[in-house]
Amino acid sequence: MMFGLTGLSDPVLVLVGFILLLSGGEGVVQGAVQIAYRLRVPPLLVGFTIVAIGTSLPELAVAIEAIGRGTPDIAVGGVLGSNVANVMLVLGTAALLGSAGDAGVGLRRDSKAVIAATIILFIFVGMGEIPYFGGIAMLLLLLAYYTYSYLYSRGKSDQKAEDTWLPDNILAAIVATIIGGYMIWQGAGLLLEGATGLALTFGIPDSVVGLTIIALGTSLPELAVTLIAALRNQGGVAIGNILGSNVINILGILGVASVVGGGIEIASEFAGRDIWVVIITSGLVTAMLLNDREIGPRVGATMVIGYFAYMVFLYAS
Repeated sequence: MMFGLTGLSDPVLVLVGFILLLSGGEGVVQGAVQIAYRLRVPPLLVGFTIVAIGTSLPELAVAIEAIGRGTPDIAVGGVLGSNVANVMLVLGTAALLGSAGDAGVGLRRDSKAVIAATIILFIFVGMGEIPYFGGIAMLLLLLAYYTYSYLYSRGKSDQKAEDTWLPDNILAAIVATIIGGYMIWQGAGLLLEGATGLALTFGIPDSVVGLTIIALGTSLPELAVTLIAALRNQGGVAIGNILGSNVINILGILGVASVVGGGIEIASEFAGRDIWVVIITSGLVTAMLLNDREIGPRVGATMVIGYFAYMVFLYAS
């Protein structure tokens, strides 16, 4: 392990992993947005693709680490739990802060992508595995949707550059993105080692570790972006990042994990409980967006409370 932190206790490893994931995610997001602006990438595409990819790197890092260590339940649980956390905790926080207003046409389109990706995940969970060629198909679908989104967004009006702590220089943005990515990968390794150590100590199943500790840790970059968007009163950025991250988590993260692992098995407990939580939470939010329903502070408070109730239920059960 890097950074010479192998001798630290498991709780400290988890904490340091969280910090590296959050810091690295910030670097990747700021660098990616600056690069996108400099290369004149359509603005409607940035939140759903570049920013969402940047904030989903922790999930990718953890999933690949978990597959390499022979703990696929952590990889699958991390994605399922992260999607629930993104919707209930991150979007709920945005709503509490008044930053989950009108989604706009582009985000309603992306809501449909979340629904489609969730249905695909439901099918694979019911099968009990994501086969190798299933992973390839998921990645191709993600690429096809990105292509469609680009063609849809092409020709839209340009957006002004956002405030950032980076110098107004594309080289600095590239360096920040690379360093941020490195911090994310190292943070994922520390978080995974500490979390699995805690699981062994307290007899917690890998699936619960993935759904709770790993999911919360890997959702911190999304939470950071949401808080920044709330302070700048940019509801579209917050919701777009969350929807994009959820699509990437399913089609991209699990797709890559399946290809790297030559297919991955999905524990039956995910089919009996957690996939339904993902379907209900994602379904309710996307239905509100598609019907132009406002996600206000009261709804946001209910979502955040519901998320922590789900965490208590997982550990109590």
